[in-house]
Amino acid sequence: MNNFMENRFIRAGLFIVVFAWFIFTAYEFTRSAVNIGKFNFVVFLLDTTGTIGLAFRMVAGLMTLLTISFFAVGRGLTEPEALMSLRWIILGEAVYLLALSPSGIIMPNIGIVIEWGIPCIIESTILPFAFFKLFMELKPQHQRGGALKWGLTAGTVYIFVFWLNNSGNWIYTVMEMGLAHLANYPLNILSFSLTVIGLFALALYTAKFSRGLIKKGMVEEVDIQKIGVITTLLGLYFLATYMVWILFGSVGGWSPGTSGSSAITWTCGLFACQ
Repeated sequence: MNNFMENRFIRAGLFIVVFAWFIFTAYEFTRSAVNIGKFNFVVFLLDTTGTIGLAFRMVAGLMTLLTISFFAVGRGLTEPEALMSLRWIILGEAVYLLALSPSGIIMPNIGIVIEWGIPCIIESTILPFAFFKLFMELKPQHQRGGALKWGLTAGTVYIFVFWLNNSGNWIYTVMEMGLAHLANYPLNILSFSLTVIGLFALALYTAKFSRGLIKKGMVEEVDIQKIGVITTLLGLYFLATYMVWILFGSVGGWSPGTSGSSAITWTCGLFACQ
């Protein structure tokens, strides 16, 4: 890991990604806070909990940015300092995810359940649990096997949530607009296939990779290159769908999962550029 962080290109790439993520999160928090109370009670409830969650994510993002900045300038951190920083970053993200739970509970129709109800329930329950376990396992006196297990579990679930969320968008689109929305537009077929099949295949590969490492329980066995491949493929998926939206617009009237306002889309795309 030390050799990994000694690469100045990797340090610079991580700094760019974290900086972009923090700026976008701060923007989303500000916009959400300004708009609280402008709609009905349900939206007010969702916006309020979401804004509180974004505040925790923004603080976690700032802490991540400061931590990466030390590595970017070559100073680094001691192991206790790095662990303390990582623990609080993880805790902030866990609280943000918990704040999404109302969005998974308030589901007026089956379309909304498919589109974002199920993904919200999973990411606001399983992911926070994994992060809280990881937070506890990262105590200096604990063995690293537990941290490895829950870190890999959280990462794997994240990719499954991406698949559920984006596949749900496509399924809901087909329910609303019909199969012709796919059949009449080759780009939509490509995007649909990359999402429903491609992301699922990546999630399965990640699960297999994680399962093998968890069985070994050895941090030294972690293959950084394979993690890089997984991250790059995930980033390339979002980058590709985003570029299709930029170049061709909303094919057939609307393309799910390619909105320019999606933080996940363009932030993950940055990973693909490293």
